[in-house]
Amino acid sequence: MNVPPDEIKAWLTKAKSDLDSARILIEHKPWNYDTACFHCQQAAEKALKAFLVAHATEFDRVHAMSYLVDVCAARNPAFNDLREKAELLSPYAVEIRYPGDALEVPREDAEEAYAAATAIWEFVLKQLPADVQP
Repeated sequence: MNVPPDEIKAWLTKAKSDLDSARILIEHKPWNYDTACFHCQQAAEKALKAFLVAHATEFDRVHAMSYLVDVCAARNPAFNDLREKAELLSPYAVEIRYPGDALEVPREDAEEAYAAATAIWEFVLKQLPADVQP
């Protein structure tokens, strides 16, 4: 890894902040499950990007979770195991944030999104050295 550890740690710190924010939004009234799901998606996205930054891998600045898994899997095929979790989070990147056709998000969906984001977060951490972890 030729990337400064602080740069990788910054991505991971932002990811952890999103994950922590999601948990707070799920647990505290008034419940904001849609916003919690957005933070879950953001946590997973930033964790995947941290892995790519750590490996000096170019990637498009997009919210497309499948794309990010593909780019990570090109470096480590084990990332393919995260595809289902990443795809579960994809709708929460943009669609859920604006008024329109989006339905109200039930707590069960928010919990499922949180579990998926946590799994991606933990997987990414296992791929990176301790000195870059927040």
